Amino acid sequence: MASVDGVSSQDDGVKAQDHVVKELDAPTCWALLRTAEVGRLAVIVAGAPDIFPVNFVVDHATVVIRTARGTKLAAAVGPTGVAFECDGYDPDVGEAWSVVLKGQIELKESLQEKIDTAELPLVPWHAGPKPCFLRVVPDTLSGRRFRTVRPPG
Repeated sequence: MASVDGVSSQDDGVKAQDHVVKELDAPTCWALLRTAEVGRLAVIVAGAPDIFPVNFVVDHATVVIRTARGTKLAAAVGPTGVAFECDGYDPDVGEAWSVVLKGQIELKESLQEKIDTAELPLVPWHAGPKPCFLRVVPDTLSGRRFRTVRPPG
């Protein structure tokens, strides 16, 4: 049984099961991602990590992001790969979750690819033009769910 900090119980009245971090299987990770609208795309920019908040949609076993040309796009399509993270919180049960994908970006450039991707329910939050579609194709997918310290509500 895994725990958050390697400790199975504490003297402060917190139950041992409240320390458990549940590893999530792939279907659960994809289901959770489908409930969210915003994630974070991590890329390497000028040799240093950078993170960009993005809205996204799940399409099959990939994440699709729409963006403008610029730093994020240039870094994402580079050879180093990317990480994508999304998380959420269910206040009714006091549980949080986090899903991380690591993989490569496919830039959708052909007319047919753009038409297919443009039909996805992905509307940018920012009003500026976002003509580029990025697809995160994961090499790895991992997820965790855990009880939060704060009480529900």
